[in-house]
Amino acid sequence: MKKKITLKQIARELEVSISTVSKALKNSKEISKDTTEKIQAFAKLYHYKPNNIALSLKNKRTRNIGVIIPDIVHHFFTTVFRGIEQYADTKGYNVIACVSDESFEKEVINMEMLANGSIDGFILALSAETQQKKDFHHLMEIIDQGMPLVLFDRVADEVVCDKVVINDFEASYMATKKLIENGRKRIALITTESYLNVSEKRAQGYYKALKDHDLELDENLILRLPYQFEDEKKSEAFFASTIMDAVLCVNEIFAVRAMRIAQGNGKKIPEDIAFIGFTDGILSKLANPALTSIAQHGEQMGKVAAKMLIEKIERDDEIQQVESFKTAVIEATLIERESTINQIK
Repeated sequence: MKKKITLKQIARELEVSISTVSKALKNSKEISKDTTEKIQAFAKLYHYKPNNIALSLKNKRTRNIGVIIPDIVHHFFTTVFRGIEQYADTKGYNVIACVSDESFEKEVINMEMLANGSIDGFILALSAETQQKKDFHHLMEIIDQGMPLVLFDRVADEVVCDKVVINDFEASYMATKKLIENGRKRIALITTESYLNVSEKRAQGYYKALKDHDLELDENLILRLPYQFEDEKKSEAFFASTIMDAVLCVNEIFAVRAMRIAQGNGKKIPEDIAFIGFTDGILSKLANPALTSIAQHGEQMGKVAAKMLIEKIERDDEIQQVESFKTAVIEATLIERESTINQIK
């Protein structure tokens, strides 16, 4: 049996656009007779069979965008969604949102449901389980069928598409450097499992800042917690048994909980222990003391992702003959508040 082929592969082999292939297979009068016959013969030879994803190609736009986020607990993802919706609205697009709840299975199901002729393209942040499994077949299928895809924040090198990220490595380096400049010598890192690409990049920035400032990396100062919930006992044991004067956390939930545990142990913030977290959401602003944070500019990230996707959806057929992808990097900023405001003398 001959190997099956996708729209993208047919387009590449015959040096035409994906849209041209799609129209030719539907006997569109927009495509010349010779080109239609050539494409149909090639598709028949390789047993091409269309699926539902192909229904959402550019020539049958729904003006709907599918957005899949890992959870709705973290403030960052809600701000990204807000930015997507705001930009999409200016361009006359609707946004359909789904939550994967950090589940690989839910992520796949959501994509299959939305790709069934409901949307023109996807904006997505990978679930934790997807990154852990390193199984991206559902994303590859979307791309192979010619549906535009933009990944944001949690991305994978294996998936070739447009992406929007922040400078996680540099942001973490900046935060760690700030703590060092404030006189902190034993800086702890509270992070997640290393398979989460965002957390790993932030850990790498932390390592590099310590090295550049001649501070030895102490593995006892690193606490790795589950991605969906904090292990309270593990955190309490960490603070009870570890001497530290500062903590960098990869998200604001970890940071606020860690501050509460430190205060429960009689520590003053920032006199005894300074804290910096990522996200700069509502929790950071309302924490006591207010949390110094790395602002990830979620709304800006969402607007950039939406712009990239809609431009890809609406580009001309001639441009579609050349596949091109880019990664947009949003610069994070440090917002100083009470959790680091007092420097050690």
